[in-house]
Formats: sequence, C-alpha cells, structure tokens
Amino acid sequence: MSKWSLVLVAVISAMSYGCATYRPIVDTKGVDMVAYESDMRECQAYAEQESPGSKAAAGAVGGAVIGVAISALFGTSRNRGAAVGAASGAGAGAGAAVRAQVAITRNCMAGRGYKVLY
Repeated sequence: MSKWSLVLVAVISAMSYGCATYRPIVDTKGVDMVAYESDMRECQAYAEQESPGSKAAAGAVGGAVIGVAISALFGTSRNRGAAVGAASGAGAGAGAAVRAQVAITRNCMAGRGYKVLY
C-alpha cells in the first residue's frame, strides 16, 4: 500500500468517527434526562444519514481527476497528482459531511426544545 493510500485511509477513518461521538452542549437545567438521551440518540441517527465515508469517496474521485488535470498542466507525475488530489478531496468531502452531521444534531436538539449552547 502506498504512502498516499495510507493517508487516504487515515483521513476517511478519522472523519467518519466524528459524529458518532458528537454531543452538543445543552443546558440541562430542568430537563428529563431519560427523554434527553432518547432525543439525542434519535437526532444522532438522523445525522448519520449524512455519510462521511460516501462524501470522502466522492471527494477522492473528484480530487483525483483535478489532480491529474493539474499535473498535466504543469508536466508533473499524473500518479502523484491523482494521489494528492484524491487525499485532499477525500479530506474535504469527509470534513463537509462531519460538519453537516454536527449541524443536523444541533438543529434537531434545538427543534425538540433543548437550549443548545454549543
């Protein structure tokens, strides 16, 4: 496995871990914690519909294409351009998905009446 493949796998793994552990900071004063935990699980389940793995894969493909095109313009190695483009595209795609998951979780909890602080 090449160095760039390892980087790509590490980026995708790290980004897909993002929302599984994300819990917004909520003011819990006067909150029924049993209902809160149930709502949190449901909101996290909604957020998991936005898949960092899928977005990373799509970003990798797009990044590889752009990397090859840039390599052709500058006369550098197409393989290296594809690898760098794929790694950066995967990171960007997965990062966008994780940010979306965080926003979905926050909005869901706020929509259920919780005071989301962060």
